[in-house]
Amino acid sequence: MPIVILIMAKVSINLATGSIQKEELIVGIDLGTTNSLVAFINPDKNPQVINDTGKGVLVPSIVHFGPTGDITVGNEAKEYLTTDPQNTAFSVKRLLGRSYKDIENYKDFFSYKVIDDDSESLVKIKVGDKFYTPIELSGLILKELKARAEHALKTPVNRAVITVPAYFNDSQRQATRDAGKLAGLDVLRIVNEPTAASLAYGIGLNPDETKTVAVYDLGGGTFDVSILQIQNGIFEVLSTNGNTFLGGDDFDRAIVDYWIEKNQLNKAEVLADNKLAQQLRLKAEETKKAFAHQSLVNDKIGDIWCTIDRNTFNELILPKVQETITCCQNALKDAKLDISQIDEVIMVGGSTRTGLVKKMVGEFFGRPLHDEVNPDEVVALGAAIQADILAGNRKDILLLDVTPLSLGIETMGGLMDVIIPRNSKVPTKAGRQYTTSIDGQVNMKIAVYQGERDLIKENRKLAEFDLKGIPSMPAGFPKVDINFLLNADGILKIQAVELRSGVKQEVEVKPTYGITDDQVEQMLMDSITHAKDDVSQRMLIEARTEGEQMIYTVEKFLQKNGSFISEAEADTTNRLIQTLKDSLTSGDKDAIHKALDELNEFTRPFAERLMDHAINTAMKGKSVE
Repeated sequence: MPIVILIMAKVSINLATGSIQKEELIVGIDLGTTNSLVAFINPDKNPQVINDTGKGVLVPSIVHFGPTGDITVGNEAKEYLTTDPQNTAFSVKRLLGRSYKDIENYKDFFSYKVIDDDSESLVKIKVGDKFYTPIELSGLILKELKARAEHALKTPVNRAVITVPAYFNDSQRQATRDAGKLAGLDVLRIVNEPTAASLAYGIGLNPDETKTVAVYDLGGGTFDVSILQIQNGIFEVLSTNGNTFLGGDDFDRAIVDYWIEKNQLNKAEVLADNKLAQQLRLKAEETKKAFAHQSLVNDKIGDIWCTIDRNTFNELILPKVQETITCCQNALKDAKLDISQIDEVIMVGGSTRTGLVKKMVGEFFGRPLHDEVNPDEVVALGAAIQADILAGNRKDILLLDVTPLSLGIETMGGLMDVIIPRNSKVPTKAGRQYTTSIDGQVNMKIAVYQGERDLIKENRKLAEFDLKGIPSMPAGFPKVDINFLLNADGILKIQAVELRSGVKQEVEVKPTYGITDDQVEQMLMDSITHAKDDVSQRMLIEARTEGEQMIYTVEKFLQKNGSFISEAEADTTNRLIQTLKDSLTSGDKDAIHKALDELNEFTRPFAERLMDHAINTAMKGKSVE
């Protein structure tokens, strides 16, 4: 997807000059992998793209760092991809919110140095003797876009709405928001791209219209498909699926790998030569586009023959295109819909121009595709309308999005307790009440996870914090409300409150690492294929947790109130405790429950005896009339 800036403004007339005077602008930004473009709502209330200073509508998302510290962004920076590739950053969107471990299999794709610090922290890019984060690089791109918009419209641009792929996770959304701040923009909201594409085709603008729409969005570096239901002016995302590391860049890479193999070259040596690697990548991009009107490309870079026909190209990219079709199948399944229930299919992103993509998507959905609007511009134009909606100028339209993965916390035994299920509509708020498991516990660790498995070790950790200052009370007495607030940006805030004391802790989840697309897909697949095993493991863990709690309670009772039971009762109790302890290591849920029931049944009279003694002591010397 291209980076999109859209501008919505109040308009007045300067009587002295007769010119239009913009008083306030809302800028929308779709941070794209390959290109950027600017759109705004013009005085006629129509969305319009901007061609600033004749440089063209598309602004390449490229940053070059010169030897004297000068920074070039956009069209001029693209020229340095072949002349100074090691100091030229491109496809930065692919790195947003990611750790080195997330992208290590793709590191050869980048001509610049992506630094591995052997941790799960965000990646850094080394240029010369300086280090930059993807957020900083994205901020530079957004700053350039801000400047171009201000130059074209002759008015300051300070407020922004930023659109992202629907499948971006919390870390990537937060990184996008931070990049906007670095560019000097007040980021009002993060919104998903598919709705903007629907609006660009006018779908949903009629409040009497009811439609179910599939938005297939294949850009330079990301793919997502969203199923939207539009009814009475309300846009509801029923489901979303995708891969934030799949796009036209992968088609280019497939062509380059093919040429390397056909010319019998050493791949490592070619990729190590930054200038040659970039020349091949750009030639591959040019070749891919050429197949729209020709079936064979026969060219040369130095001594390397760059020959490939359209059929071979289609064979190379077939697995990647099939991945997108699988995502479409999953999105329909999640939305509980059949293909026949889809009314419209909208194509978004420059990579949807590829013939094989159009063919396979059309065959899958079995209907004509909407690709009349320039796929590079469709989100820009729709986003301009979307900004108008968010500004309150179109009160008859409501936008609802969903979260792609379940969110929850760790509970005893390493289980995940889901608080917000996947595909929940956002913004949303949900919470549960918890308590302590140990007497006198004054701190509670709250670990937040994202994923679909019962065990936290199978899911992705997002954050961890401590609720401190809980009053010292017996286990089970404190009442702790944990609330998840997932805002319209898809960014999570967590609030923990101990109700008896009012002790409160709030945290906004800002993950220090990303989540790979394979992990996202694997999470969803594993939640299905391992469902039976997960249930068995959960039941075993819950049984162990209950057993450990029982042992703790009974041993504590013996320590404090041993005088109320006989020696024989104490011996039997200790024997039953040991049996329960042994069963905890057996892995047999039924054996644990049997030992637990026996200990519980035997010791129940002890509590009754203690209660009778307490009542007798309290009533001693008193008469009851």
